[in-house]
Amino acid sequence: QVQLVESGGGLVQPGGSLRLTCVPSRSIFRINAMGWYRQAPGKQRELVATITTGGSTNYADSVKGRFTISRDNAKNTVYLQMNSLKPEDTAVYYCNAEIRVTITGMWSDYWGQGTQVTVSS
Repeated sequence: QVQLVESGGGLVQPGGSLRLTCVPSRSIFRINAMGWYRQAPGKQRELVATITTGGSTNYADSVKGRFTISRDNAKNTVYLQMNSLKPEDTAVYYCNAEIRVTITGMWSDYWGQGTQVTVSS
């Protein structure tokens, strides 16, 4: 069973920065698109940013200019650099990826367990 493992969340003051990292729990054959989503208390999960294997990115309007998604294809790792954080960025952040675990397997959608980001003074 493959899991996506997130790290890097925590408590930060407004205006501060955090860097989230996400990597599969074991070796896999191939990863397609990867992304980050977040869910604040009482709200639906929303897209934060996505990135293709070729490096094309897409951002929610609320994070454009502050967050940067990137990936290391050799390490099957995706990152989310979050700068100028605001209290409204407080949420559980989830990693998402389309993965083909084995060469004969099918593409499937995987989610991480989530990492808490709290922006507060």
